[in-house]
Order: sequence, then C-alpha cells, then structure tokens
Amino acid sequence: MPKKKILFLCTHNSCRSQMAEGLANHLLGDRFEARSAGTEATRVNPLAIKVLAEIGIDISGHRSKTLDEFDGESFDYVVTLCGDANDKCPLYIGGTQRDHRGFDDPSRCVGSEQEVLSEFRRVRDEIKSWILEYFGGGS
Repeated sequence: MPKKKILFLCTHNSCRSQMAEGLANHLLGDRFEARSAGTEATRVNPLAIKVLAEIGIDISGHRSKTLDEFDGESFDYVVTLCGDANDKCPLYIGGTQRDHRGFDDPSRCVGSEQEVLSEFRRVRDEIKSWILEYFGGGS
C-alpha cells in the first residue's frame, strides 16, 4: 500500500513545520511521507535542529521551502501549524483533507538560552504527541 502524504505548512518553514516533518517521518515513516513548506522561505532554525537531535532525529539536511515548490503535487493531508499560514492558505488544491492545528512559535520566546531551549522542547513534545494521536491511530 502506498504511503499517505502529509504537507505541514507554517509561515517561515523554519521551526514548527520542520519539526513536524521530521517527527512524522521518524515516528510514522512506515505509513506516511511528510513534507513541509512555508508561505515564505527563510532558514531552518538551529534550535529546531538541536531539539530534534536530542531525541535522535536529524533534520540538519532540511531546507526552508515555499508552497510553490509543491505546485502540482497532491497530498492526503495538508495541515497548517500557525494562524498566519492558516489565514494565507485557506485552500490548498493538492490536499484531500485540510486541517489546522496551531502551536506556539518557540522562536518568539525571549529569555536565557535554557528558557528558549525549554520552549523549543515543549513545542516539539506537543507536536510529537499530536502527530502520534492524530496520525498514529489508524489514519
């Protein structure tokens, strides 16, 4: 059976969508193929790379992409992870099922290095739990 395809969308494709892509491919890669994009391309946040590496997932080879890169591709699920992407991408024709699940943006956290890393870890763990619950339950 072919894998179901997921596209995770966020504004800059630097943090939440990158973590979601890495987590979904690592945890559910036998059934799903996840990709990610943004309404704008920037760079993959080094702290997103770091907190995924802490749990054995390497996204250091990822790059930030825009939605245009996936023109003509179809996905079984298109999921926006922030309000801005949800507003700017109200319809993605390549998606069979369109969903929104907002997560806090850890890159906006201010504080000490430990406080910022703690926020990245919290969001990583929330995304991980949601992916396992939403996609892991026989989807």
